[in-house]
Amino acid sequence: QVQLVESGGGLVQAGGSLRLSCAASGRTFSNYRMGWFRQAPGKEREFVAAISWNSDSTYYADSVKGRFTISRDNAKNTVTVYLQMNSLKPEDTAVYYCAATYYSGNYLPQISRSHTYDDWGQGTQVTVSS
Repeated sequence: QVQLVESGGGLVQAGGSLRLSCAASGRTFSNYRMGWFRQAPGKEREFVAAISWNSDSTYYADSVKGRFTISRDNAKNTVTVYLQMNSLKPEDTAVYYCAATYYSGNYLPQISRSHTYDDWGQGTQVTVSS
């Protein structure tokens, strides 16, 4: 069955780093764009970053540009997507979700919409203390 499993979350001090991982299986996710979203308490889910199926294109929310890096490894049966998060801030505190979409266009408003994505992981908590 389709599975997206995030890991790597935790508690870190402001200015620190974390690397999130997402293992995706059950489809040919090597053909899918992958994305990261986050949701803080009382707020809507928001786009963080996305990467095309062949890693040629990456997209970032303005709030994380220059601090976060998305990458992927298209292994045969399991695709792994990473989110390297540096210079973390308390406002980065949220549950981080991995997601997959077959949408291959380059229209950023579409790429950054959560409804564009069909498959989701269960989320991993990231807490940044000040």
